[in-house]
Amino acid sequence: MKDTNYLSIWIKRFLLEYLISTRNLSKNTQQSYRDTFKLLLPCMASRSKKAIDKLLIDDISSDHIKAFLLSLENDRHCSLSTRNQRLAALHAFAKFVGLNSPEHVEWSRQVQIIPFKKAEHRLITYLDKSEMDALLTAPDTNTTQGRRDYALLLFLYNTGTRADEAAQLTIADLSVAHVQKRDLSTVIIRGKANKFRRCPLWQKTVTELQGLIANRDKHEHVFLNRCKQPLTRFGVHNMVRRYTKEIVKTIPSISQKRVSPHTIRHTTATHLLQSGVDINTIRAWLGHVSINTTNIYAEVDLEMKAKALACCDITNDKPPTHWRDNKDLMSFLATL
Repeated sequence: MKDTNYLSIWIKRFLLEYLISTRNLSKNTQQSYRDTFKLLLPCMASRSKKAIDKLLIDDISSDHIKAFLLSLENDRHCSLSTRNQRLAALHAFAKFVGLNSPEHVEWSRQVQIIPFKKAEHRLITYLDKSEMDALLTAPDTNTTQGRRDYALLLFLYNTGTRADEAAQLTIADLSVAHVQKRDLSTVIIRGKANKFRRCPLWQKTVTELQGLIANRDKHEHVFLNRCKQPLTRFGVHNMVRRYTKEIVKTIPSISQKRVSPHTIRHTTATHLLQSGVDINTIRAWLGHVSINTTNIYAEVDLEMKAKALACCDITNDKPPTHWRDNKDLMSFLATL
């Protein structure tokens, strides 16, 4: 049996050679592809009745992959977007194998024609100004953790960063103005696909961040947990959920929304749009590659839609008149 027939050989080459050396994809993307195989391989080994290390390329048939995708939906209760994300990873893997192994071209084709499922388009969730203000006032700023949480919530709202982007922020990424009223404080954010963008910071955000980073090395992460270790994106998610639960009693409307760090990101974009910021500036603010991605915020803002509706409202209730009733015109025509 040739080594090129073993699945393990190709998975290692795909993850180490293609994703890192050839594509230089982000760490998150690498981990997402890795997790796909961590879910796939036990399922394939069970179906083929083989040890994982003994699996061959041909053991991963298109029918087996379809069954695996179905199990993601039914057994793990994954959403269609997650199901399609796993399939995209397998498509990329099959394409890599097909390009480098002529004897597996047909197998590659069979895998790549497995279709994505069309998911329903849901409106994005964002917080109203009163809801966002309540979330910002939830942390107890008399405690060390409360001050950190307040600074983190303020930073998320100010910059519209993703949870992972905020978690990996270092002190060196901050550029604090020497003269506050003259210069602008900014932050460099590492986004998806290792793309960088620069965002301005409110003075309030700068003040809170300075309290966190005082007398610390510039290479340290800005947001640390209780053990003085860098906060993870899961920690950011848990923090937002915790304070959301605390304000439900005072802001009942927030119980109808699934609030996460990404909800705050949507909130930032929507509030910027409501303030009159043009859509292309918001695109650069959030780090979107395509303006089409940013256009979704123009669709969800009911307040702006209501204003647009008012501009074209029919205010003239007079019934239309017939041309025969225009006596002046008839008199004019009679003189011709």
